[in-house]
Amino acid sequence: MSRLPLAFRAPLAGVLTLALLAGCAADPKAAGAPSLRGVPPEYQARPDGDRVVPAVNPVYLTERNRRRWVDYAGSEGKDTIVIDPYARVLYHVVEPGKAMRFGIAVGKAGRGFSGAAVVGRKEEYPSWQPTARMVRADPALYGPLAGGLAGGLDNPLGARALYLYRNGGDTYYRIHGTMDPSSIGKATSAGCIRLFNQDIIDMFDEAPLGTRVKVRSLAESLELEGPMHELHTGYVVPEAEVALIAADDAAWAAGQITDPAVLEAQQHAAAVAAARKAGAGN
Repeated sequence: MSRLPLAFRAPLAGVLTLALLAGCAADPKAAGAPSLRGVPPEYQARPDGDRVVPAVNPVYLTERNRRRWVDYAGSEGKDTIVIDPYARVLYHVVEPGKAMRFGIAVGKAGRGFSGAAVVGRKEEYPSWQPTARMVRADPALYGPLAGGLAGGLDNPLGARALYLYRNGGDTYYRIHGTMDPSSIGKATSAGCIRLFNQDIIDMFDEAPLGTRVKVRSLAESLELEGPMHELHTGYVVPEAEVALIAADDAAWAAGQITDPAVLEAQQHAAAVAAARKAGAGN
């Protein structure tokens, strides 16, 4: 990944809707245009052709979500992408023992594949269409969009997508951007592997066709990352982070963390309304 942060221009105001289409939704309390204060240069707004990618709200730039150089304990070689869907991180190995680490959101499909693959296709602002299974499972949400959505910042695949192939065939496993930065670091009900749009844009530029990709199994994740603990906030941390886990438990007990079931119901209703509006405009 880029070793030096880039300087980007003014942010785009506003928050994107239809987040549930990608299998997740943002906390409405965190909505609104992010302040530039506290946003690292690599996550500020940036022009991208005729679009402007919005800055990432610093609330979502947790220690595990923000890209950073790390020592790498795996055996994979230079220029390999390594995905750990259980620790919810992605590594781009730049040299033996050194990698850039990114936080990721992981959908159900992201936990159904492991092993080796290569980047077999790349798309900028890819189109998106719900699967027949998604439409059957939630017709109110996905039915209005059964015909698909054109590529754009309000598309669940976000700014870029890398399509993984094995033995010359499409695995239907994707690494892509997001319309919902609040989902990064969490498990989601749909989708594969998503990153902040700023991260997938840079990875897209540095991952040519044929780039090797390794998706870890649960056993490999436990060996290399250790057991993880999911917080009430939806993020994961190593089980050894006892202070963070205790603080999360205390905040939950004090009612400082919204009940996910209540939040999900509210967000689903809002997403259904947004889907109907978007479907009517297609």
